[in-house]
Amino acid sequence: MNVLLVLGHPRTDSLCGSLAAAYRDGALEAGVDVRELAVAELAFDPDVHEVSPSDQRLEPDLREAQESIRWADHLVFVYPNWWGTMPARLKGFFDRVFTPGFAFVEYDEGEGAGHEGLLDDTTAELLVTMDMPPWVYRWIYRQPGTNAVKRATLGYAGIRTTRITNLGPVEASTLDEREAWLEKATRLGRTLADGPDSRSTRVRRRTTAWLKALRLQFYPMAWAAYTIGALAAAGSSDAVSSLPYWLGFTFLFFLEAATVLSNEFIDYPSDRENTFAGPFTGGSGVLVDGELDFAALRRGIGVALLFAVGAGGAALAVSSGSTLLTAAVMIALGALALGYTLPPLEFSYRTLGELDVAITHSTGVLLCGYVVQGGAAADPLPWLLSIPFLLAVLPSITLAGVPDRAADRSADKETIAVRFGIDGAATVAAATALLASLTGVVWAAVGIGGGLYGPLVALSVPHALALVWLLRTRLGNRTTPARIDGLMVASLSFLVWFAIVPLLNLI
Repeated sequence: MNVLLVLGHPRTDSLCGSLAAAYRDGALEAGVDVRELAVAELAFDPDVHEVSPSDQRLEPDLREAQESIRWADHLVFVYPNWWGTMPARLKGFFDRVFTPGFAFVEYDEGEGAGHEGLLDDTTAELLVTMDMPPWVYRWIYRQPGTNAVKRATLGYAGIRTTRITNLGPVEASTLDEREAWLEKATRLGRTLADGPDSRSTRVRRRTTAWLKALRLQFYPMAWAAYTIGALAAAGSSDAVSSLPYWLGFTFLFFLEAATVLSNEFIDYPSDRENTFAGPFTGGSGVLVDGELDFAALRRGIGVALLFAVGAGGAALAVSSGSTLLTAAVMIALGALALGYTLPPLEFSYRTLGELDVAITHSTGVLLCGYVVQGGAAADPLPWLLSIPFLLAVLPSITLAGVPDRAADRSADKETIAVRFGIDGAATVAAATALLASLTGVVWAAVGIGGGLYGPLVALSVPHALALVWLLRTRLGNRTTPARIDGLMVASLSFLVWFAIVPLLNLI
């Protein structure tokens, strides 16, 4: 590991200087390569005089500093906290060194996220002295200086801060306290033998990566449809506390997990090219960002499928319905869900992905809840209940392909947006939203579906009209992809009317 130790104090013969030396000694004991840089010894103008920092000629010392930062795997900044933040000379160092083209690049309007950090393979830690108790700085003052360095400076450049160590109060400290701080700095350096992250940090990052990969924001949609089916079959709210209900839901949860992870695995070529992915579009990015590797993802898919099969088998054992029928529904649902990207079905590569998602997340899971609670698949009720829900899913899943269009096309993925263009996707989303509202209102008026779509479903009509207006204003005549997070929220929230209204009437 290459470590660059940056002393940010304007005096090298300071406590910070001693702490940096102690950290260096510990790091050398850990067997890492260490370079040292003291901003007090650099010859440079700390002020930016040009319009952009990149327009100002870099002094030789700053060019060497950039080369050292490129060389480093881990950066360590040791500096005092003055007036809540860093010394002026360290701030000038950041202003001059972390320039566009070196630390980050900015995209022009319409090209995506706005900026990309160029130092995202680097980690950092902060060792900060102060003349107040660290807990006061953190909890009362909310540590403005360390937040600025961690988030607004290092984070903007893509650097991940692994550890922040605050030491103080310095002015009233005793010799024993300062010696203890020096020993602590040495221990911090020694920990680099196991990498820049502590064991707890590694566990936390791994857990966060898996949660990110699972994309839990999409699971409530399947839960709502499944619960509607279960309540409709049981005729009582007691169904949600029954063992078959929870075993069936566990089956669905792990099937969804296996599906999402499979999509992440197969869609890597598309995700790698996608600069417009958002919380509801594209992949999670765990493979692209290196948070998980392909081997880990394969293991995750295998574990999820194992749990799905186990929960499904247990649900079959306790279900009051036909074992053969329930098994057939589960197998068909599993094939449709996994077939979204997995061969041989590969629905998302055949312009059938949107319909597949709509069916599995409406009719499929609703029917699963229905048969697990003893209902018969031949009953018209679950099928009729699922039609408005199915139509309401289509706008959001169709629009999800708009930001991904260029990346999907490069990976030969035939979504609706790829095949029919952005205008075509907007037309499908608008038409299905209006049709979902119309169907819900008709169902409520005529009493189709057991009358579970009550008068409240009429509130979906203004929502659908608002969505159509948004589609016209945001996507009208657009030919290039873009982030559409607000539009995705509007289309996903449209689903609420077709989940909440039946649930309220069933409880």
